[in-house]
Order: sequence, then C-alpha cells, then structure tokens
Amino acid sequence: MEKDLIAVDVFDKEIGRVSKEEAHRKAVLHRAFSVFLYHNKKMLIQQRAFDKYHSGGLWANTCCSHPRTKNLITDAKKRLIEEVGIKCDNLEELFVFNYFSKYADDLFEYEVDHVLIGEYDGEFVLNKEEVNDMKWISFEKLEKEMQENPQKFSTWFLIAAPRVLKSLESRK
Repeated sequence: MEKDLIAVDVFDKEIGRVSKEEAHRKAVLHRAFSVFLYHNKKMLIQQRAFDKYHSGGLWANTCCSHPRTKNLITDAKKRLIEEVGIKCDNLEELFVFNYFSKYADDLFEYEVDHVLIGEYDGEFVLNKEEVNDMKWISFEKLEKEMQENPQKFSTWFLIAAPRVLKSLESRK
C-alpha cells in the first residue's frame, strides 16, 4: 500500500508519509479535509456507504478525504468530483481541528481536519463505493437532527457542523 497520507504533529506540521491502513490501524495523526457545501440555508450531506471500514451508513458532510499534496484546496476539488460528481470552484478553508476516535481495538481516526466550505447549487452523482445517499437539509432541521439523533452522524461531523452552521448563519 502506498504511503500517500501526510503524517503530521499536533500543530499540523508534516513529519512524514504513512499508508491509509497504517494511519487508521496504528492511530497515526494525519491530515484530512472535510468539505461542507451549502446553498440558501441548506447543507448538502452524505450518508456514507454501508461497507466503509468505519462509520458506514452514518451521515457526514458533503465530502471528506485525505490530501495527498500540499495543495489542500486542489485535492479537495478533485475528491469532490471523484466522490460525488461535483465541480465547485469556490472552496475556502474555514477552520482546522484535531480529533481522535476509536472504532475498534485496531481501528482509529486521529486527524488534523481542515474544514472547507463552498456555496453550490447543482447536481451530484454518487460514487456508490463511497456514498450511499445524499440530500439537502435545512440548517434548522440539521441542528435538530444532530441534537436529537447524534448516533446517525459521524464523529467529525458532530464536531465540525455546529461551527460551520454558526459561521454560515453569521454571513447572511
């Protein structure tokens, strides 16, 4: 397996390369990104494919992955096309956070997650290996769902989405 993920320290300084399997089996801190697309007080969220190695069937942001180069925005745009068939040229970084989550004795997420947002109002095409479903959901309904049914959402989404929503609400 290629060592193509960027291993980082807690301050997001690159310290080497690691394979995806090694990063997630040995809890190696690595760089990730989460893309949140929105339009008119609605957010486009995805339900992860059920056979993903973790968080299968849970709802998450529009797209998430790991950058392979130093150009985070370019990598995120490429992944948006691969995962959900979306071309969005107006991505911007909103904030960065670190998180750790244990899914099994040998399965972890330990990431420095760069949260990107972009306004989008178009079609999407699901890569069924990655995504089971997608939907537009109003900010209000999403807030209610996260409050009442947190078990339906991925760990990183529950951390990032409230900050994203607060930021988007303040822009309008």
